[in-house]
Formats: sequence, structure tokens, C-alpha cells
Amino acid sequence: MKSILSRRHNWSWAVAFSWFLLSQPVPGESIARVGNEQNLDAIRIDFPNPPVHARNLFHLSVAMWDAWAAYDSGAIGYIHREDATAADIESARREAISYAGYRILEHRYALSVNAATSLQAFDDEMAGLGYNTGIETVLGETPAAVGNRVAAAILEFAESDLSNEASNYVDWSYFPVNNPLIVLHPGTIMFDPNRWQPLAFDERLTQNGLVAENVQTFVGSHWGAVRPFAMTLAEGESIYYDPGLPPQLGGVEDALFKSGNITVIERSRDLDPDSGVMVNLSPRVSGNHTLGQNDGTGHGANPVTGQPYADNIVPLGDYGRVLAEFWADGPDSETPPGHWNVVANEVSDHPEFQRRVGGVGPVLDELEWDVKLYFALNAATHDVAVAVWGCKELYDYVRPISSIRYLASKGQSSDAGGPRYHAEGIPLEPGLIEVVSAESAAVGERHEGFVEGEIVLFAWGGEPAQPLTEYTGAKWISASTWFPYQRDTFVTPAFAGYVSGHSAFSRAAAEVLTSITGNPYFPEGLGTFTAEQNAFLKFEIGPSVDVELQWATYYDAADEAGISRLYGGIHVPVDDGPGRIIGSKCGLAAWALASQYFDATIIAKEHNITAVHLSDGRYKVFCDATRGMFYRLESSIDLLNYTPVGPEVRAGYAQFESLIDVSTIETGKFFRITRLTTPEAD
Repeated sequence: MKSILSRRHNWSWAVAFSWFLLSQPVPGESIARVGNEQNLDAIRIDFPNPPVHARNLFHLSVAMWDAWAAYDSGAIGYIHREDATAADIESARREAISYAGYRILEHRYALSVNAATSLQAFDDEMAGLGYNTGIETVLGETPAAVGNRVAAAILEFAESDLSNEASNYVDWSYFPVNNPLIVLHPGTIMFDPNRWQPLAFDERLTQNGLVAENVQTFVGSHWGAVRPFAMTLAEGESIYYDPGLPPQLGGVEDALFKSGNITVIERSRDLDPDSGVMVNLSPRVSGNHTLGQNDGTGHGANPVTGQPYADNIVPLGDYGRVLAEFWADGPDSETPPGHWNVVANEVSDHPEFQRRVGGVGPVLDELEWDVKLYFALNAATHDVAVAVWGCKELYDYVRPISSIRYLASKGQSSDAGGPRYHAEGIPLEPGLIEVVSAESAAVGERHEGFVEGEIVLFAWGGEPAQPLTEYTGAKWISASTWFPYQRDTFVTPAFAGYVSGHSAFSRAAAEVLTSITGNPYFPEGLGTFTAEQNAFLKFEIGPSVDVELQWATYYDAADEAGISRLYGGIHVPVDDGPGRIIGSKCGLAAWALASQYFDATIIAKEHNITAVHLSDGRYKVFCDATRGMFYRLESSIDLLNYTPVGPEVRAGYAQFESLIDVSTIETGKFFRITRLTTPEAD
């Protein structure tokens, strides 16, 4: 480790800059940062469920923002809104945020797999800050009461968001069409090769080492219905930002289906550090892709220094392995949403970084910057979880471990007159995908030990017996036993492939970081992570040399996160590009909306009101609404004095509606919909 403060990995900018994942707050750390780090630590020891953790990060961020905004007349909260006062605003904010965050965290992690550890950490943090967790009142003007009110409002609002939190987020409606693939048995049988197949293990562990059920269950299959932040569905739409049907084996874009699997096999082959193939990771020649593509040719010069980026040449096999493991679920399994919180924190910590929203205006103090950053960033990643998991459930798309084994089980589709031909077989590629012949299986030949007619791949050979001291490299293996570059107790996440959550989470975060900093470039024009020789990799020993990942922009880092899943054998290319596009839409929309809460311009938003005459004689009056605010139908006979018609309703979705029974009211009445930031009863 290059820094005694960095207890896990070494992530650095062009100057000294590390993962500061500390158990205790560093001097000057805001109370919002303390809460964020508490959440990240709890995620690291919980079951890795990206949608759930995206939601938790978002709701904690809402709690901290709403508590901060309560003491600022120029800002407005998202769920809870009040005008709080205190003689010492700074102290009151710190206390209110602490209580609001604590209540959210203790509620959300009460049933986590390591609940005792996390809850004790939350209690210890509050005690260390000098706050009494026994103060539970929501009444009065004390900062503790303000914080408790904020948390209570958020938790109540979240009860109806369709996450099924009350049943521990279980979805009983989803059933896979394919029986499980037994990962330690060769081959696979699939009823539908275009659909997701759960995996069955003798022993199954999550990426952070927790024991899981032996047979996978689709995690978050219902998440597409969860209430989003900034997204809306148009008439006839069932999921947000629908990317359309992915390539289908034996159907639309059959060739693309097959070629995508070949790409994954190629990336698996590239994981050999002894291949002699080198790659230049310098931003001068890599990155700067078009959205959804891998067509970038680099940036040339660093815009901060004005100098060309230096070459950074390493073995391709080391680059691919480091890439796959670094971006897997975050270096410490904080899942992709949490990983981008860590990235954002390190951007904020850079000594040359100035906390100016949009890169302009006054420099903010740490607390104001953090609450705004977390609110926007985690709103974006929360929306990604909703959009992406809606897509995953709708298209229920196959993962490479199933599709590669299935294609090979059918045979080869390149030579109609050759052995093992089948239209749904895998295409042949000399040196990569071959059919074993009597000659190639002879003693001393490349396929020695294989059976004539068998489909074989030149690819990564699987986790070595002693990963601390051994590495596998690429070799000829039976296609029926191909494994992704993952632990053999994990293999592939427990949900469908299309689209890539990594790609979408990362691009959304990059959009927010670009918008809130006013600059797509990392501080000083370069972000890096150093994987030290023979000290970083977990699946096998490596890398063989120090490998420094480098990115000029947040977009470059986000794109690389998507690419990493091909090296890891988790996704095919078609999962990646559309995922980036969805992530971009989520990030831009979330930033556009979140920033309106910073200066309270959200309350000036005009809503279009529509009335529709129904077949039963009633009228439906509705308008587009702002989630979290209150709406009420009112009537008047003179356009001056209005009285309520029905109760105030908090908008959970992007529309408020009310029914008017004209048979029960006198003629000559006028109606309007009134928006309230808080219920009048309060």
C-alpha cells in the first residue's frame, strides 16, 4: 500500500490520492460523508443486491438533503419540507442530519445478513458524535426531532414504492423458463436459449463471501415497478427507456447473438498474461467513445496540463484481469452504486478540487457539497436500478455461461458439410473455437486428451487450485465446461443479463459527476488506480506487473466498467451499449430534477391540467405531478374562494388525478388542482 490511510486498495490521481475508506471520520469530514461511509460499510457485509442498495443509498441521501434543506429558506426538501430554525444553524444541521440518517440506516439494515454488526456500528457512530439514539420523538423544534420527522416521512413514503420491502424484497411472481444449469457438470439443457437460466452450485458464495442458496433466484425481478425519481412512462410503455428486443438465437439477429458470444470467448482468451500481447492504457489513445460504442481514439493532450498523456503499456492479460476484478462489484463489494459513491468521494477529496456546483459560483462547504452530490448521484443510480431491472425482467436474457455452453452443445454452424454441424451451433474460428479431429487429438497435438468431434475453446482455463500462488492462463478447454473469469462459487450474478447494470450505473454516475462539477475530466485531467504486482487479484495470482488503470474523464471510467464485464464473462456486448445509453438518460434526467431542489425552483414548475368525461358521466381531472408533493382538488363558484373537494394526497407517481361526480354538485362550479409543499394539517 502506498498510503497508510488506505486500508484496502490504492486508487490515485496523477498526484497522491487514495481510497480513504476509514473506520473513523477524517478531520473536516462532513456529517453527510460520515453517513455515506456508514452506508457503504453496511453494504459491503450485506447480501449484494444492487437495486436494494441503490434504493438505500438514495433514501439516505434524501434524508440528509431534506434535513439540510429544512434550515435553508432558499432550498426545498424532496419528501419532507419544513422551515426549521436554530440559534446555531451549523450545529442544528449536523444533529438533524445525524438523526435522519441514523433512522434510515437502522431501519434498512435491521434484517441484513450482518445486522448486528451494522447496527452496532451505527450506534457507535452516534455515540461518538455525542447523540442519544434514545431520542425518538418527532415532536418539537429540536434538531433531533427534525431529523426524526424527516426519516419518518421518507420511510412512510417508501412503504408504497412497490419494492416489497415488507417481505424482504421477495418477488413471488417470477419463474424462470429454464431449469438450472449445474455449473460443475458439463454442458447445459435449455428450453429457451434466449432466456435467463439460474445456476445450481454444490457451494455458492456471493462476491463478498457470504453463503447463498445453492440455486439462484432472480434478484430484483420486480424492480421495474419501483417508484423512480425522475422517470415517467409514456402511454403504452411498460418499462423505462426500453432498448428493444436483444438478438435472438434462431430469430432476429441470430448472427449478432453468435458473434457476441465469440467476443466473450475472445476476451476470455485475452486473460493470459503470458500471451506476449501488450496494450496501451494511456488516455492519449484509449477512451473518448461515442455513447454506447467502443470507437474512441483517446484524448491526445491533458486539458489541465496541456501535455500529451504518457504511454502506459502493460500485458493485455494483466489489463483484462485487473479490469474484471476492479469493476466487479467495486473493490470492496459495495456494488456498482456504492462504488460510484466512493469515486465521487475521492473526487471531492482531491486537493485541487473546488466544490462549485456546475463548476461556477461560490465554493461550498463540505456539508452542502456532500448533501447535494449524494442526492443527485444516488437519485440517478436509483433510477438506473428501476430502468435496468425492468428491462432485465421483461427480456429475461441469457448469460454467457449458458449461451456459450448451449451453442457448443448443438455443434458448429460454420461448415454445413463438416462434423457436428447445426444451425444453432457455435461459429468456428481457427485458434479460438475448433472441432476436435483425429489428427488434432493425437499425442503431442493441440487437442490431445479431447474426444474427436468435441467443440473446444482456447480460453481462460478456470480458477486455479491455489489462487494465491497460481494462475491459469489460456489453454484449450472443452466448450461444455467454459467458465467466466470469476470464482467458481459465484460464476455469474443471479439475474438476467440484458442490459448491463454496471454499464448503466456507471454512465449515470458519470453524467451526474460531469454536471455537478461542470467538467467531464477527473481532477488534474487524470484518474488512476494501481493494481500492484501479485497483490491485487483474488481469482488467481497477479497481475504479473504493476497495472495502472487510467481515465481522462468520468465517461472513460464508466465505459471501462461496462467493458470489464466482457472480460469477466458476465455480459455479451449487446448488454453493454444499450446499458450505457439508459444510464446516460437516467443520469441527465436525475440531475435536471435534483438541481431544481437546490434553489427551490421545483415549486415554480407549472402543471398542465386535463379533464376527461368518462362513460359513467363523471369527470376525471388530472395533472402531471411532482413526486413527494401534495395535491388537492378544490372547487369554487366565483373563482375567488376555493374549498377542498377531498383530501390532500401526496403524489407517489408523476400524475395526480381526482374524480368529479357532476350529479352531486350544483352547476356553475369551477374546479382547480392545488399543489402544496406540505399538508395544511401540519
